[in-house]
Amino acid sequence: MSFTFDFALTTPALVFPAISLLMLAYTNRFVVLADLIRQLYDRHKEYPKAENLNQILNLQYRMKIIKRMQQCGATSFAFAVLSMITSMLYIPYLSGILFLTSLVLLLFSLIFLLKELSISIDALTIQLDDLTVQVNED
Repeated sequence: MSFTFDFALTTPALVFPAISLLMLAYTNRFVVLADLIRQLYDRHKEYPKAENLNQILNLQYRMKIIKRMQQCGATSFAFAVLSMITSMLYIPYLSGILFLTSLVLLLFSLIFLLKELSISIDALTIQLDDLTVQVNED
């Protein structure tokens, strides 16, 4: 049994909705983190605490990961567009390579997403553990 893949102009267009939704989700994560950083910054100016600085450093690291997620997603989108252009110019080999590159960049973007989610969950777990200790002390 052999497998053949027919690459057409519409093939790269299949990833457009996925990349668009991911970029929207990444932007929403960015906006939420930016608001949280501003709140922590203001709170730290009023009541300086080491815990605030640790949270800000954690959020700063997460922002770097989100930046990489967005960069990979946007570059993936660009490569998908270039793949469509080269397909229209009847350069199938280059078009396939560009599309494959787009998919690899999309995969990297998703790997960064998993890393950021893991860090986010770890940070929330630490806060919940701290809250649990406080409740048990009362």
